[in-house]
Amino acid sequence: MEVTSVTAIPVEIDIKPRSEEFGVAPYVAGYMTQETTPRMVIRVETDEGIVGWGETTWGPDPSLGVAAVENIIAPELVGRSVWEIEDLLETFEYPYMRITPYVAGVEMALWDAFGKQLGVPIHQLLGGKRTDEIQVAYCLGILDPDESAEYARWARDQGFEVLKTKGGLDIDQDVARLTAMHEAVDGQLRFRLDGNQTMSFEEAVTTGVRLEDAGVYLQYFEQPLRVDNVGGYKRLRQRLRTAIAINEDAYHEHNVFELVREDAIDTAVVDMIPIGGLLALKKTMGLADDAGISVAHHSSFDLGIKTAAVLQFAAVSPTMDLPPDRVNYALANDVIEDRFTVTDGMMSVPDGPGLGVSVSEAAVEDHRVSEGEGITYDVSL
Repeated sequence: MEVTSVTAIPVEIDIKPRSEEFGVAPYVAGYMTQETTPRMVIRVETDEGIVGWGETTWGPDPSLGVAAVENIIAPELVGRSVWEIEDLLETFEYPYMRITPYVAGVEMALWDAFGKQLGVPIHQLLGGKRTDEIQVAYCLGILDPDESAEYARWARDQGFEVLKTKGGLDIDQDVARLTAMHEAVDGQLRFRLDGNQTMSFEEAVTTGVRLEDAGVYLQYFEQPLRVDNVGGYKRLRQRLRTAIAINEDAYHEHNVFELVREDAIDTAVVDMIPIGGLLALKKTMGLADDAGISVAHHSSFDLGIKTAAVLQFAAVSPTMDLPPDRVNYALANDVIEDRFTVTDGMMSVPDGPGLGVSVSEAAVEDHRVSEGEGITYDVSL
């Protein structure tokens, strides 16, 4: 089965306001506030009429993503078999231009088409699922302590066991928010604090120590320091009892290797899009497994297409031992016909062929963004 066309469609969907159930907008993350999610839907058509779907970010401008997919990737892919995935990844290893996220979106669509051709879900192609349901982490932006406490109680009552929140702009505010949430649920939630590379070493140490002294349990303290600061993370891990995690550093295989070699981290928060796809992620999982570090999967207000891929991958990998972040339930709409739901903090792993979801082409068109319009920057959750 050969690829006949590859199309990139930029879409933008509103995030539900906090006044609605599961709503989180405006989502305050560091210096940015997000009320919509800009995503790029990838459509791969084959000569057998099977269509594979993928998803990625559109970057700083939708025209950039469309150009990368349709002008650079598509000409190399059309006419090749859908199963030539490993070879596809090697084709686009450019030393001075990074188009990895767009390659990852196309790779996802190839897996979807390949699974549909064989009539099996991709979790069977990746090794076979170990579970039918995945526990997921609830994500919350920066709010004042009282409002944060209310959301923590709500998340606990919904069955979530882990809550991830943003931080890094004000130490006192971060400590007050986490302490308020911890006390509101009587310690019944585990927390993740994401610094988004906004902290100095001293700020990260002070934040971690004050939370430890307050008795607030962090499942991990995520990427408080900038990317490429191996020495800083090593010293931070030596100073704190709290588990230290990386996120943006995990998008670079070499960075993960260096941090593991220096015994500088406890956890990697990975993402199949910036790292280059499911195969690239599988390689990183092998490194994490050998190093004995924990793994969770990141979320960026993903649509149902990527959510399906994450759930299938998480169900396969024993190394991904922590709940993935998920925020798709906070979207006002989606591009798949049967939207994912969260029950008691769990999401079901799709079992249909390919990614296991049916994409609504009408919904894709309804949310399409014209190139050069609706410019929004994707926020890392």
